[in-house]
Amino acid sequence: MFKRLAWLALGIILLSAGTAWAQGVEPIRYDTPIVRVKDVARVQGVRDNQIYGLGLVVGLQGTGDGSGARANIQMIANMLENFGISVSPDDLRMRNIAAVMVTADLPTSLRVGDRIDVTVASIGDARSLQGGFLLQTPLQAANGQVYAVAQGPISLGGVAGRGSSAQSVHTTVGTVPNGAIVEREVQARDLAADGTLSLVLLEPDFTTAHRLVEVVNAVFGQGLARARDQATVEIQVPAGYQGNVVAFIAELEELPVRPDTNARVVVNERTGTVVMGSQVRIAPVAVSHGNLKVQIGAAQNAGLAGGDGGLFGEFMQPEQSYGTTTVLGGAPSVQELVDALNAVGASPRDIIAILQAVKAAGALYGELIIL
Repeated sequence: MFKRLAWLALGIILLSAGTAWAQGVEPIRYDTPIVRVKDVARVQGVRDNQIYGLGLVVGLQGTGDGSGARANIQMIANMLENFGISVSPDDLRMRNIAAVMVTADLPTSLRVGDRIDVTVASIGDARSLQGGFLLQTPLQAANGQVYAVAQGPISLGGVAGRGSSAQSVHTTVGTVPNGAIVEREVQARDLAADGTLSLVLLEPDFTTAHRLVEVVNAVFGQGLARARDQATVEIQVPAGYQGNVVAFIAELEELPVRPDTNARVVVNERTGTVVMGSQVRIAPVAVSHGNLKVQIGAAQNAGLAGGDGGLFGEFMQPEQSYGTTTVLGGAPSVQELVDALNAVGASPRDIIAILQAVKAAGALYGELIIL
């Protein structure tokens, strides 16, 4: 019932927007799909907690810490001291042991006795942790209290190569699957102690927050939800759910909402990867990059295309005159720009350089992120 009402409410919202467009406002193309609330927001207070500890890995085949790692050798001496064996750190020469940092994320949903994965990373000069065994390591949180204890064989994951030549990609970091046992629970706060719970958007946005408020109010009642800012939506628990907040959250997470994001282009100069949103638009501008001439939008007498109002030029070889242009009407998108550049033989590095130049000229309406 709630889902049908939610879809009806969303239809009314979009119909109202369509009425506004019919009155002379140019419509905006919505390419973002409708998703569930749980896919774009989380309930405030439900989160993981980081725990860590210093441990020792034994059983290494001569690939452990060397004599130069004084702090690590002292850890080994202290461990032996706990077993009643007194030894000077100067006398230790053990390449089969490595000191490691052990880390894990502890969700609030786990209970005493549950198991979690841990990550193990060398903090000394060990060459490899392959085949090692992590000794019992207490894991504490930022408050100094121990919440879990880790122990078990280390797995290094994927390998590179084939047959006898196969080697792990990164040999000084590994995991212990289900290697830590929870000994203390994280005290989670009451999600709706004062009758109100908060949803935190994974991608803060004023438009998304407003749409979420509209859908919640349409389904559960007007005035129950309000946006505190672009990231947080506060919702009063309806009277019918006061004794069953979990059921209310379950219904809330299934509501449909259309998220919105800023126009954004992400480029990776090392790999030549370009990722863009469909809503990124480009203003009229002319760019000359090496032998490549680019004209975006109508530009009379631009000089790059002999006054032709075209959009893109062909790839020019040295001493070759500028060729035919490809005409694209309206406000071109970054996708159309990249497709046209690929069509005329531009390299990924050329495309990235042109996008940077277009952004610097103020003609790219969106955020350009360089990785």
